[in-house]
Amino acid sequence: MTSMDDAEYEEKVIKTVDVERENIELELLLQGMHRFYGHDFQNYAIPSLKRRIWHFIHANQLTTISSLQERVLHDRAIFDRLVHSLSIPVTEMFRDPELFLAFRKHVVPILRTYPYIRIWHAGCSTGEEVYSMAILLHEEGLYDKARIYATDMNSQSLKQAKEGIFGIEKMKLYTKNYIEAGGTSSFSEYYTAKYNSIKFHPFLQKNMIFAEHNLATDRSFNEFNVILCRNVMIYFNDILRDHVHGLFHESLSRFGILVLGSKESIQFTKYGNSYEIIDKTEKIYRKMN
Repeated sequence: MTSMDDAEYEEKVIKTVDVERENIELELLLQGMHRFYGHDFQNYAIPSLKRRIWHFIHANQLTTISSLQERVLHDRAIFDRLVHSLSIPVTEMFRDPELFLAFRKHVVPILRTYPYIRIWHAGCSTGEEVYSMAILLHEEGLYDKARIYATDMNSQSLKQAKEGIFGIEKMKLYTKNYIEAGGTSSFSEYYTAKYNSIKFHPFLQKNMIFAEHNLATDRSFNEFNVILCRNVMIYFNDILRDHVHGLFHESLSRFGILVLGSKESIQFTKYGNSYEIIDKTEKIYRKMN
């Protein structure tokens, strides 16, 4: 073995030790967050979780996962900021307009037959898609008999969602999405603009209920006709993904509608045979048993 081989071997050993140390630190951090605060990230996909945690560490001038754990367990504000960073609030009004078009076409006729409609937006983030659904139901004459339950584990995102105030810089995109989603009015009729923000009209909020809910640890809290959870489970491992699908199956009424994100599927889960496909492209399913 040459000296170069020795150096390469030593470097490989060091990297292996570093990875093992990092994995132990990460495991302890996640266990501590679960035991002390009740937030369970232990079954999130590890690669993306590590990236976000290291980004948070560097942003807060820390050096190790262990140093982050010490701060998190002694400072609730740091913990709240970390949860906000890990929960990935990504959304927009009428995101993926084709989905909302398909919802109008396939789901609205079903909802018309119900005397009362309960909808759950799981992982609602800052609420843009919740307001989108309220607008759609209003235009279809269904909002007065509907209740939209919007949940997220991120308290900061929920606060913004409850306020219904968003930056005006995105209104051009949102208007485009609204039109492509089959909007039947003028999007500007649903909000008032002031300075650099817009606020949705109060009538859209009258049938919304916002609450903290953690898909990893919390149980079913009602029976729903529709559940939307779009591109949230792509950050979960198989164990947590199956757990959440079980939660949704339990929470849906018979013939209830499940809407997933474009990168998700009911296929290959143990609940796959419990649903029929309404729209394969837009990931709309109907519970049959």
